[in-house]
Amino acid sequence: MNAAVETRLRRPRPAWTGPLRRFLFGWLEQAGLLFAITLEGFRKTWDVRRWWAEWIEQCWFIARVTTLPVMLIALPLGGTIALQVGQIVRQIGAESGTGATVVQALVTQVAPMAAALLISGAGGSAITSDIGSRRIRDELDAMEVMGINPVHRLVTPRLWAASTVGVMLCSLIILAGIAGGFFFNVVREGVTPGSYFDGATSLLQLSDLLITLFKAWVFGFIAAAVACWKGMTCRYGASGVGRAVNQSAVVAAMLVFAANYVLSTLAYSLFPPRI
Repeated sequence: MNAAVETRLRRPRPAWTGPLRRFLFGWLEQAGLLFAITLEGFRKTWDVRRWWAEWIEQCWFIARVTTLPVMLIALPLGGTIALQVGQIVRQIGAESGTGATVVQALVTQVAPMAAALLISGAGGSAITSDIGSRRIRDELDAMEVMGINPVHRLVTPRLWAASTVGVMLCSLIILAGIAGGFFFNVVREGVTPGSYFDGATSLLQLSDLLITLFKAWVFGFIAAAVACWKGMTCRYGASGVGRAVNQSAVVAAMLVFAANYVLSTLAYSLFPPRI
């Protein structure tokens, strides 16, 4: 029996197992770092007096770099949905249902996803480059030498700033999208304003809006967590910061889509849509 075991242990392994193992363990290590940095930053949330000033500054910065792109995206987005849906419902004589379709799509899916992608693309890139430049200048190590936890000092306010701005941007996208849909559906298609807004409120519930705002908060939190993680673990050098910025946008988008599927499934199970 011992000879058989020894023979099995000495049997050469396939050549691909080494790189595959390193790849899997590398991703597991990075996932562990992401959760560790996020939880450590979330742990000091109660100590608001230490990070509220940085939170206000980051809220203003993220809102400044994302508000105009949000408006430029939401207006034609709502108009495009109204135009496409209007072409379909006109064939069945239900033009008044365009408002319900536009608002339902904006509130439940489009608004939180668009806000999250803009935060991860514009605000998240800036967060990654800022923290990454601090890392390559050894500022994070200097903060630890002075007894300051860089996660509590830098990550905590950015997590809450991105989630706060995500909720605000989601509301702005809904309003701008409804305005764009109103223009194409009422002005261009000739539907009465009363029919448009009556249809918009016929399918929505208060729970839909609350779930959407919660999703926007979660998506903003995820985008900031990924940006901070990539910034604090980037390689040294300008190329390392650039790669971290690119990777943070891609990883944040993937996690946001996965979280959207999970939250949407739970929402539809707990709060069935109105028919």
